[in-house]
Amino acid sequence: MTEILLLCLFAFFAGLIDAAVGGGGLIQIPALFNLMPTTAPATLFGTNKVAAVSGTMFAARSYFKRVKIPWALVLPAAASAFLMAFAGAATVSMVPKSVLKPVVFFLLVVIAVYTLWKKDFGKLHKPVVIGSKEKMVAVLIGGAIGFYDGLFGPGTGSFLIFLFIRFFAFDFLHASAASKFVNIATNVAALAFFVPSGFVLWQVALPMAAANIVGAVSGTWLAMHKGAGFVRVLFLVLVTLLIMKLGYEIFF
Repeated sequence: MTEILLLCLFAFFAGLIDAAVGGGGLIQIPALFNLMPTTAPATLFGTNKVAAVSGTMFAARSYFKRVKIPWALVLPAAASAFLMAFAGAATVSMVPKSVLKPVVFFLLVVIAVYTLWKKDFGKLHKPVVIGSKEKMVAVLIGGAIGFYDGLFGPGTGSFLIFLFIRFFAFDFLHASAASKFVNIATNVAALAFFVPSGFVLWQVALPMAAANIVGAVSGTWLAMHKGAGFVRVLFLVLVTLLIMKLGYEIFF
């Protein structure tokens, strides 16, 4: 019971951070591995996904009620992400993590520098006109991020937010809202494997899901009331933590 309560506490903060800028897995997955060290990794990942997708769905619902979602971009991206997440999971054993970590580390450093350098990046919401070109870009973004999420995962939400801002001129708030629906697709794709395979501890996953939902609703409220500037700062903090985590794993 003590372990479950602690996991619920971590799940709450994971949901809160994830709702605003993604990256909840940075909190939730290490907590599961540290507090349940004898449990099989696949079961821990499956349990994590149940909690994560629950919070993401509620965050998406909250954003949907208050933020205009560009469905012409989000739906193609989500469909592509769903399909490619399967492909990423299928090839996970073929690509060593040691190869992926330096690449992701470099990309995150580029994102952090670019965001800091362009002071107005993600502050103004001036979305592009959606045509066939923009829809194709959305499909490519969804497919690439879905494949990455199935293959590796860390920073998925941050990559999505950055790409929605860079290619479609969203602000951080709208990019975060749009990313939630793509994240749902990748999480559901993963659960389509984990649940039938029995890789979920429901007695742990369900309480964590409830805590993650409360955190997600709180994080969405913070993001919408504090605005794009607040989400931008939170985004930079999260990306910095990701860089530090991967840098430590690569160099030490």
